[in-house]
Amino acid sequence: MPKEKGHDCGPRHDFSLQGECGECLQAVLRQGLDPFAAIGGTLLTRRAHALLVELPRLAGGLDDALHCRIDRDSTTHDVGLLASLLLQISRRAPIAYNLGCPGLTTPFGQSIGRRDDPPASALATCATIRIFHSFPFGFLPVSTLQQEIRRRRTFAIIAHPDAGKTTLTEKLLWFGGAIQMAGAVRARKANRHATSDWMEMEKQRGISVTSSVMQFPYRNEGGDYIVNLLDTPGHEDFSEDTYRTLTAVDSAVMVIDSVNGVEAQTIKLLNVCRLRSTPILTFINKLDREGRAPIELLDEIESVLQIQCAPMTWPIGMGKSFKGVYHLVNDTVQLFDPNADSEKGATAGLIQGLDNPELDRVLGSQAEELRIDIELVRGASHTFDKEAFLAGKQCPVYFGSAVNNFGVQSLLDALVDQSPEPLARPTETREVKPMEEKFTGFVFKIQANMDPKHRDRIAFVRVCSGRFERGMKLLQVSTGKTVAINNAITFMAQDRNTTEEAFAGDIIGVPNHGTIRLGDAFTEGEALKFTGIPSFAPEFFRRARLNNPLRLKQLQKGLQQLAEEGATQMFRPLASNDLVLGAVGILQFDVVAHRLEHEYGVDAIFEPHECSTARWLRGKQEDIDKLIDKAGHNVALDGAGDYVYLAPSQVNLRLTQERFPDIQFMETREIV
Repeated sequence: MPKEKGHDCGPRHDFSLQGECGECLQAVLRQGLDPFAAIGGTLLTRRAHALLVELPRLAGGLDDALHCRIDRDSTTHDVGLLASLLLQISRRAPIAYNLGCPGLTTPFGQSIGRRDDPPASALATCATIRIFHSFPFGFLPVSTLQQEIRRRRTFAIIAHPDAGKTTLTEKLLWFGGAIQMAGAVRARKANRHATSDWMEMEKQRGISVTSSVMQFPYRNEGGDYIVNLLDTPGHEDFSEDTYRTLTAVDSAVMVIDSVNGVEAQTIKLLNVCRLRSTPILTFINKLDREGRAPIELLDEIESVLQIQCAPMTWPIGMGKSFKGVYHLVNDTVQLFDPNADSEKGATAGLIQGLDNPELDRVLGSQAEELRIDIELVRGASHTFDKEAFLAGKQCPVYFGSAVNNFGVQSLLDALVDQSPEPLARPTETREVKPMEEKFTGFVFKIQANMDPKHRDRIAFVRVCSGRFERGMKLLQVSTGKTVAINNAITFMAQDRNTTEEAFAGDIIGVPNHGTIRLGDAFTEGEALKFTGIPSFAPEFFRRARLNNPLRLKQLQKGLQQLAEEGATQMFRPLASNDLVLGAVGILQFDVVAHRLEHEYGVDAIFEPHECSTARWLRGKQEDIDKLIDKAGHNVALDGAGDYVYLAPSQVNLRLTQERFPDIQFMETREIV
């Protein structure tokens, strides 16, 4: 028990209301310590009852889990005192008590209101009582807040198209217990679709066209975790959605196809991760196929992606001769059985030690080849350096076959054990640390029509600090208005559940009625603007034309809502009534046409537009007015009301920049 100067409570503490240890308790509370840890597990006697009854007044509303034990020899009077304690606390706020009774596998809980008595008979039979009391939003003991935040792991999966990214996502969800049957992406008419591919078009085409968010609990020897997994589209036409998603994660898994190695989209995505020094874990997939030599793949990753590789597992053969992987850290061989139930991981068994004779019996000549390979790998490769990994300079490498569930659990264990807990986030004025008590978060994605029946729009919010609790009132910084968030949700792809609370690192969905934009910040009052959320200049442009002019209102609404997602951008030229759509990939126009038809009942045609590229205009209003006066037919407003120059050619853009040197022509803009 800590002591303040001038106060000595002696070797034995008196927890009665009359004892001077009431003063000692106040000293504990002033220092922000847990009074019950200080008490050291005192049995629930009359004096301890008195202490607990007094605690709410001394603490001024301490919001914590009060742990106490009831002596099995306690008298009825003791139980009566506990009932009194519960009633006194409940006068401040409704509470719940949890009774951990011997013989029960899990505790059961009930609620108690102001005038309700706890069931004394139940209390008398229980060994442990945990009392929770709930006070106004925004206050949570630091110890509890830290514990919850440290459990969080938030990561994205990135890859070139067809590297097996979405299939890997399914297997991670299966190992995490989030789904009962894992689906693999093979053909558009397969009877199983990946959980993360929830949109109708994704099911038809067998590709991911939008980022999905999935949360699930996972437990291993290292502890209990809450995993937030973001599956991103691999196709380059949807890369803008991926780029923004990467601003919301703390680490990433890079999937490499063992047959094709490092591919173009992988390079682009890793460069985006590198801008933020995002830690990367690498999973080299499809070892069940004939592919390139492992050492060649590592060399290519290091030379092309400019990141050190630290192999954590090493494959034994490849394709038809693939027999498993060797774990370099714990000196264990994990055997692969292609005929095993892949839902159970296709693991035929474990062999401990490279020198184990059992290895020669099972692998034959491949055993000696493995020993030679491992000797070479240990001598020539980098050893894992967690500091370098967290700085984004080194990636641990795991080998496996996602479609067979092989090597996936090792990757998941590495994710929760090695990846960072939620990281600090930059704003225009300061850095927001996750352990701050007050809630902050930013919108990195908006999705329209996750439930087409309700024409809903959901804003995806990354919680950056503190704790979210259902019903809390938050400042929407962009509008300056305070809003009550009563229906926030957590995700399992398209499926959703109303969430009661969330912590830094979590992703929550907030219903959007047209007032929330990409980059918006939500706080408990501080006017923060998070930085680093990009929007890119489109590379392809189309003019929208209706087959039925009477559906113009529905077309405008549909294009506006779909543009709010950020995958496409809508422009309104100042000199015409045209609706011009811009995208970073041409396939996006197919997506928009499909969704307009199926979600809004609009049959639209997208015609070629003479625009070649777009640039956002930054400068004094008088200079922009001069540009509009001279070349207004090429100026438009985007969805946010910002001026954009739609250049018909690169030559035109260059000449216009030379004529108006005081105006900046921005290829990207940060959404704030």
